[in-house]
Amino acid sequence: MSEGLRGHGAMLLFSMLVAGSFSLGALASPFIAPELVTFLRFSIAALILGSICALRGELNASVFTAVWRYVLLGGVFATYFVLMFEGLKTATPVSAAAVFTLTPIVTAFASFLLLRQITTSRIAGGLSIGAVGALWVIFRADWSAFMLFEVGKGEIIYFWGCVCHAIYIPLVRLLNRGESAILFSFGTTIGGILVLLVWSWPAIWNTDYAALPNIVWLTVLYVSIFATAATFVLGQFASLRLPGAKVMAYTYLIPSWVTLWEIALGHGAPRGLILVGVGLTVLALVVLLKHEETGGRDGRLSKAD
Repeated sequence: MSEGLRGHGAMLLFSMLVAGSFSLGALASPFIAPELVTFLRFSIAALILGSICALRGELNASVFTAVWRYVLLGGVFATYFVLMFEGLKTATPVSAAAVFTLTPIVTAFASFLLLRQITTSRIAGGLSIGAVGALWVIFRADWSAFMLFEVGKGEIIYFWGCVCHAIYIPLVRLLNRGESAILFSFGTTIGGILVLLVWSWPAIWNTDYAALPNIVWLTVLYVSIFATAATFVLGQFASLRLPGAKVMAYTYLIPSWVTLWEIALGHGAPRGLILVGVGLTVLALVVLLKHEETGGRDGRLSKAD
């Protein structure tokens, strides 16, 4: 198997694992404060990433260089996760996943403003197709709701979380000073914990942890281990083998994976017209995966990638 195919395989698994956080998050969100589940998630992820950094001998004085960067990045990323769980209180997992597919197009704008990165016409076309599919799912295939722009409260809340996610991506590139990806992620996670300590302090002390149902602990462990630590490794693995646009393209597969997660959990499939929107997000994936010659590091990749 070529390195390119390994990269695609990693991103397939990446998108499936991320999708699980939507379905499980929707089940757990009524029972725990969004800021508390995010604090627990970041704490477990920090233990995992910190252990990896310690084994690699990377925990040294350089970790404390410009700590404000980690607080800023951690705060932005923590806000994304808090708003995700808050949105899932009322938004369906499939529609929330569709909202997430709007992230790449917002990221394109943020990257232009912060880094002056230009998006090619083909990628812009793929992003547009994905956005149409996402909006079709968000409005639940209701043309009248689409024309009146009637969006659910949960979808609106989560959209602002996705804006934070979109801003976070170019900020990482802007603020990184040569730290390894794992060390930088560990620092960001610690920064997020510091912000969440203030944000979730009342929930930390007032929550009856013994009374929390099992689905909450299952969700916390899943999002910490699989949807955070594992996806970080898979994303890094794929980024070294595929152009960035192709890595980003797998975002559009998440609504399809969420649909399968919902069926597996016994929640049934969305109605037929909504699946049209899911199909458009898959089409966007195909458009974005189409080979395009690029210069620099991406130029070394073969068309088989």
